[in-house]
Amino acid sequence: MPTAIAVTSADLVLPAPDRHTPGAALLHPPEQHDLEAALAGTSALLERHGHVVALVPPWLPRPTVQRLHAVRAILETDRIALLDIDLPPLGTALLARQLRQLSVCDFSPGVIASAARLLSHYIFAGALLGSVAKLDRVRVPVGLGAHARSWSPSAQFAVLAHPTPYLAKLGSAGGGRTGRGGSHGSHAGSHGAAADLPTGPDFATHLTFARGQLTSDWVAAELAPAWQVQGVLENPLPAASPAWWGTPKLVEFAAGIPDLSVLYQLVASVRREQCRWCGLELIGDRCGFCAAPLTAPPPSEAVPTSTGRSRP
Repeated sequence: MPTAIAVTSADLVLPAPDRHTPGAALLHPPEQHDLEAALAGTSALLERHGHVVALVPPWLPRPTVQRLHAVRAILETDRIALLDIDLPPLGTALLARQLRQLSVCDFSPGVIASAARLLSHYIFAGALLGSVAKLDRVRVPVGLGAHARSWSPSAQFAVLAHPTPYLAKLGSAGGGRTGRGGSHGSHAGSHGAAADLPTGPDFATHLTFARGQLTSDWVAAELAPAWQVQGVLENPLPAASPAWWGTPKLVEFAAGIPDLSVLYQLVASVRREQCRWCGLELIGDRCGFCAAPLTAPPPSEAVPTSTGRSRP
């Protein structure tokens, strides 16, 4: 059986692109399953699949994250990878589907787990928002002008959270864009929606979008053609999306590589190493299962002193 790819909510499971792609395992939050049920379910997954790779985005509720770590600790297993992936909800769902596609290939569990960081760099995740008044400044810089324009009932903003933050007000002659660090680009003309499109991927992608309480066809009618995506899929909005984007008035979108052969070549082209701690294969600079770095840190970085602190 292939390595199990797990998520913490059923709305993070996108439809399989073909009949070979397996579904995702569901690790229920504490309010749905007690600890005994969680232990039994995870043990069954390990027995059936051998290894479990679970996506643990930072927007998960703290009790859910604590439950995941508690289950792994109680089972005393090194066959559960808890991956910290900082993507918006729909982008997280897209990454989970890509890992599900790769799970049927001849990659070892360690390579699949560490491939998540690599693949996340090729996901373009954003949203069309009716307001940016509560958009986290850490995710996408929001200037005072954009905050002020959010009070307009007809305001719409094109926002890209990953891989490069981008913000532009659509449909206004005065709409500008704000990028990483708060830099400003040129103002839009009378067709602001066309002029202020965020720069898309320079490789073939499919685009998935999900509607919240915002009535707009901008993603499918404007963004998808501009990005020259090969396909468009509408999906139900993840429950976590309104809180992540700071408003229920949104249309979330995520674009990524759909072709398994391309995903396979991308991962296979990276040199494989052996984790110095748990012995699993990995790509990149960190093991997905034990989180050990590929190379040991210099001893001078962590020399304990008599006070229990580390000194340089």
